[in-house]
Amino acid sequence: MTQAPTPTADTVRRLVRSLLADSALGTSATAGPDVRPVGAGGEASTWWVGARHVLRLAPDRDASARLRRELRLRDLVRPHLGVAVPVGVAHGEWAAGLAYTLDTRVPGGSAEEHDVSAVGEADLAALLTGLREVPARQAETLGVPRVAPRSLEALRRAAERAAERLAAADEFDPARLHQLTPAAATQLAAQAGTAVLVHHDLRGEHLVVSADGRVRGVLDWADAVVGDPAEDIAGLALAVGSPAAVRAATLAGYAARPCLRGLWLARCDTIVRLAESLTGRDAGPRPLLRVQLRRAWEAILLERVTELREQDEEG
Repeated sequence: MTQAPTPTADTVRRLVRSLLADSALGTSATAGPDVRPVGAGGEASTWWVGARHVLRLAPDRDASARLRRELRLRDLVRPHLGVAVPVGVAHGEWAAGLAYTLDTRVPGGSAEEHDVSAVGEADLAALLTGLREVPARQAETLGVPRVAPRSLEALRRAAERAAERLAAADEFDPARLHQLTPAAATQLAAQAGTAVLVHHDLRGEHLVVSADGRVRGVLDWADAVVGDPAEDIAGLALAVGSPAAVRAATLAGYAARPCLRGLWLARCDTIVRLAESLTGRDAGPRPLLRVQLRRAWEAILLERVTELREQDEEG
């Protein structure tokens, strides 16, 4: 199989010059467009183009198919969401069989840069509500896959093993995981008939947050599936903390079961991923994994009330 070319700044400049006039780029004909790599852009090479655009270049054919599907999916979800979704300016192929999309930039920072306010939690609730309203069958006709819910009990067992490795490295107290018993994991199994459109990658970097804490947009819809809504609640727990994620899900109309399921998916995932990072099997940045572990294990209101009751009984 032919190896995909590595995009360079010159590659990006030539492509952008063919798509946009210098006036649209906010630059002169002699200076050329200002292009800068965003950094770790997932499966696509992502570049800032001036102050108003973002260019993503798919590295292989599978990513290209997902990028093309994302363009159609964004048009489907946009009327249902209370937050912005990037608008495509141009799309095509930047190399043989490899797709690109040039999008407008949604103004704001990320949830890793700005804290989400109480009003921002209402924005997240509108996002979850909107995702539930998107017709799942229409999403599937666009090629969005339907994915079965994960086994929380299997994940709990994996987290137990990982917690012991973290304890040996003085990273985590495995006793904290005892809150999730096998019986509780069974009770929190996903219920039949609850599948909705799920973003499935609600990381902090994909939430556009303004300086005042409002959630202004959601990026990168390439991993969307029709499946378990608790996965997006789990993603929010990693991005903004478990209390804010559960409050947003509750505002969106989700009951205790999916909220608690999402909470424990996030908690177990963070234990497993950090343990894999220590053994070199997870390439994610370890400082961020530690931050996500802390966010996922923040106590929600129900747990705090329980702790207070236990303290009163002991007293």
